[in-house]
Amino acid sequence: MSAPTATGNRVFLLPDLGEGLSEAEIVEWKVAVGDVVTVDQSVVEVETAKAVVDVPCPYAGRVVALHGAAGETRPVGQPLVTIAPADGGDEPAGHATYREEERAGSGNVLIGYGTGHGGTRRRRRPRLSPAPEPAAEAAVTPAPVGTVGPSSAPRVPAGAGGDTPASGVPTDGVVPPAGSGTAPAGGTAPLVISPIVRRLAREHGVDLAGLRGTGPGGVIRRGDVEAALATAPQRHTGDPDRPTADPAPAAHVGPAPADASDVVIPLTGIRRVIADKLSRSRREIPEVTIWVDADATALLATRAAINAATPDAPVSVLALLARICLSGLRRFPQLNAHVDTEGQRIVQSAGVHLGIAAQTDRGLLVPVLRDAQRLTTRELAAALAQTTAEARAGTLPPARLTGGTFTLNNYGVFGVDGSTPIINHPEAALLGVGRIVDKPWVVDGQLAVRKVTQLSLTFDHRVCDGGVAGGFLRHVADCVEQPALLVANV
Repeated sequence: MSAPTATGNRVFLLPDLGEGLSEAEIVEWKVAVGDVVTVDQSVVEVETAKAVVDVPCPYAGRVVALHGAAGETRPVGQPLVTIAPADGGDEPAGHATYREEERAGSGNVLIGYGTGHGGTRRRRRPRLSPAPEPAAEAAVTPAPVGTVGPSSAPRVPAGAGGDTPASGVPTDGVVPPAGSGTAPAGGTAPLVISPIVRRLAREHGVDLAGLRGTGPGGVIRRGDVEAALATAPQRHTGDPDRPTADPAPAAHVGPAPADASDVVIPLTGIRRVIADKLSRSRREIPEVTIWVDADATALLATRAAINAATPDAPVSVLALLARICLSGLRRFPQLNAHVDTEGQRIVQSAGVHLGIAAQTDRGLLVPVLRDAQRLTTRELAAALAQTTAEARAGTLPPARLTGGTFTLNNYGVFGVDGSTPIINHPEAALLGVGRIVDKPWVVDGQLAVRKVTQLSLTFDHRVCDGGVAGGFLRHVADCVEQPALLVANV
């Protein structure tokens, strides 16, 4: 923890959020300058390369400075919030002992707190649409930098414009007193801090100027936009039981309008990590993809029989495929490995940390089931369902998104038959599964309609040759076609 400054204030540094993450982007401040906070109170929501997380403050007192604005990236170990000891009259009701709590220390474990990573690097999101100037801005005299204190008005960026001085105190726009719930004077500019809120409103056509913010000083939060969407009138079509929103405008056909401009999307957060990781995989790994068609009719019948026997604990097809992969990796451990380029060696993992590729609103994530070989098939099914749900909700901690040794990718959910996926670096292999569809198939010399899927294996040619890779894929295909073969290996 950082030591008090000469003035007695405490500076809370952005903690290491785990798994070697060196920076985080500020999404939304949950406090404002002048607010009184308690030990372990969440003060800011940040987005790392892995997840969106709330950051608790280990100090109690009054907020005197917020270092950074929404949309900026802060390096780990750099100042985040400055807290001054609160006077006795500033103690919030019901928290008379928070000074004692602070002396006892925060209950949260902040990993690697205080590690340094060089100077501050600021990055502002591009302005997507010009925000109207606040009517009262001309009448406001910004406070000089360095004079922010408990009596100063909290300051946040108005719209997407304005610059932020090195102190982290924006100089454009003033927040009304906390709890007023009103917009800036004149009502010409909605008070929005979070770029996520702006994007959500833009995508759903919500007019921010018509919303009343429930955040401190009238700041419009995500919940305000979602509440407006929930109460928006819906238009009914021919089916009275099926309300639909207003139809989207027809797609433009023909030459682009004269005033059209390119859409620039910065590579930030998880999209940047995806780009870096896949590019590194392509640069370093000499990958090969092999594939085979398999008759999944018996696999689907086996799943139906399992679920009919115990409907309260259903097993998914993905869980059965995961069990088959675990069986294959037991026979061919060369694929449950990674190449240590610095040590010039191949490291085969003792346990199977199974990664499951999951498409989310934030991009492609690969949550990991550690030591998956220890789980039963039912436990695999439950763990897969819970993990993918948490990944899509954005609630998985960063530690759950790294450390995989083998990945299972069900791209059949996108309605495609095959793929040549990129290996999830630094793993050595990835099994892909296409959609299961009816196809003509020869059974005992007779043509029949069967449930057929395509299986593909992409592997690092440095860890094994075609014999091992082909043997693994053939074992997987055989177990798909004859699930009884699993009994001999489980």
